[in-house]
Amino acid sequence: MDVAKKQSSSLSKLIAQLDEDRAFLLQQIDLGKWPELRHDLAALERELGQLLNRAADEIEQK
Repeated sequence: MDVAKKQSSSLSKLIAQLDEDRAFLLQQIDLGKWPELRHDLAALERELGQLLNRAADEIEQK
C-alpha cells in the first residue's frame, strides 16, 4: 500500500472513530445527561458532524 493510500485509510478510520464519539454524545444528550450543558453540547455535536462530513468529502475527492 502506498503512503497516500495508507494516510487516507488512517484518516478515514479516525473520522469513523470521531463520528462514533459524536453519535455517543448525541445519544447522551437525548437521554437527558448534562442538562446544564445541553445547549452547548448540542452545538458542539452539530459542528463536529459538519466538520467530519467535510473531512470525509475531502478524503473521497483525493
